[in-house]
Amino acid sequence: MISEKMMMLGKKRSVIREIFEFAKKRAAEIGKENIFDFSLGNPNVPAPACVKETIMELLENEDPVLLHGYTSAQGDLRVRKIISNQINLEFGTELGPDNIYITVGAAASLTISIKAIALPDDEFIAFTPFFPEYKIFVEAAGAKFVTVASDENSFQVDIPKFEAAITAKTKAVIVNSPNNPSGVVLSEDNIRQLCAVMAKKSLEFGHPIYLISDEPYRKLVYGDIKVPYLINYYDNAFIGYSFSKALSIPGERIGYIVVSNKMINATDTYAAVCGAGRALGYVCAPSLFQSVIAKCINETSDIHIYKKNRDILYEGLTKLGFHCIQPDGAFYLFMKSMEPDAYMFCEKAKKYELLLVPGDDFGSPGFVRIAYCVKTKQIINSLPAFEKLANEYK
Repeated sequence: MISEKMMMLGKKRSVIREIFEFAKKRAAEIGKENIFDFSLGNPNVPAPACVKETIMELLENEDPVLLHGYTSAQGDLRVRKIISNQINLEFGTELGPDNIYITVGAAASLTISIKAIALPDDEFIAFTPFFPEYKIFVEAAGAKFVTVASDENSFQVDIPKFEAAITAKTKAVIVNSPNNPSGVVLSEDNIRQLCAVMAKKSLEFGHPIYLISDEPYRKLVYGDIKVPYLINYYDNAFIGYSFSKALSIPGERIGYIVVSNKMINATDTYAAVCGAGRALGYVCAPSLFQSVIAKCINETSDIHIYKKNRDILYEGLTKLGFHCIQPDGAFYLFMKSMEPDAYMFCEKAKKYELLLVPGDDFGSPGFVRIAYCVKTKQIINSLPAFEKLANEYK
C-alpha cells in the first residue's frame, strides 16, 4: 500500500505548474514568441556578476574535497556567522550563528519551521491571498490550516477578522510580505497591530503563538517602501529567507531560517529546528552555494527591470479597465477577474494566448495572478491581447 494522499499530490500538480506545462506545449506548437506566459515566478533578470565570479573562483582555488563535502547539518559555521552579522548590521538585531539554520530554499525554511513546532490539532493561520503550498506544508505536519480573509481593497491584514480567528489551538501565524501573489507589502502599522493581537492572545491562552515570516521577496521592493523585519516587532518569530529571487538563482535552492534570539526557550527551539531538518532529510544545504552566498550576501539582481515591467503592465491594464492591486514588491500583479469565475476568465484569456493563474488556489476567488518577471517586450506585446480580452466583457 502507498499513501493515497501523497499519490494525489503527485498526480495533481499545482495550478501554476499546470499552466506552466501548458505554456511549454503551446510554445512548441506556435512558437514561444507568440504566447504570453505569465504563469511562473521564475526570475528573468540575470544573477549579479558576483555569483558567476565567485563560483569560478571557488572552483579554481578551493580544495574540491572541502568545497563539495558535507558541512555541519545546520550549515557551515563561517557562513552562519556571515549571515547573522549581515542581519545585525542591516536591522540592528543581536543574532548569532546559532540563530541561523541554512536551508534548501524557502520551502525547506517553511516546512522545517512548521515541523519544529507543530503538534496534533494545532492550527496555523495564513492570510488571503497566500502561496498555495502553505496548506500542504501545514497539513503534512499534522496540523490544521486556517485562512483569514485580508482587506480586499488593500490586502493588508484585517485585524478584527484575524483576532476573531485565533483560538486556543492556534500555534502560529504565517505572513508573506512582499506577498506572492499580490506583491503587497504589509505596512509597519499593520504589522504592529498584528503583533499586538498575537501578544495579547498568547497571554490569554497561556502559550506562545509563533510568527513565521516567509520572505523570499524581501529585497524586491520599489521606491521607498519599508519591509518591517519582524523579529524587531515580535519575539517569538521565525524568518524564512531565500536567495532565489534577490540573486536570481531559484534552481540552486539556498536560503536560511532565523530563530529569534528573543524567543521563549530560543535554544531549545533552535534545537527543534535542527531536529526537524533532520527528520525531513534537509541537512547540509548545498555546500558550494553556501560559499557563494557568503561572498554575495549583499548583492541583488537588477530589480529596476521588474519595476519597469510593473509600471508598464499596471498602467496598461488599468487604462483598459482592469482593476488591479498595485504591487509594491515581488514581481506579481493581482488583477480582478472580469467575471466571478476566475478559471473561466483564464480559459477565455487563452484564446488570446494569455496564460494567467486563477486566484482560487491562493484563497482569493475572482482574482488572477500575473507574474511579470518576463522580458519587457512580452509585456508590451501582450497589451493588445489584454485589450481584446477586456472587449469581450464590454
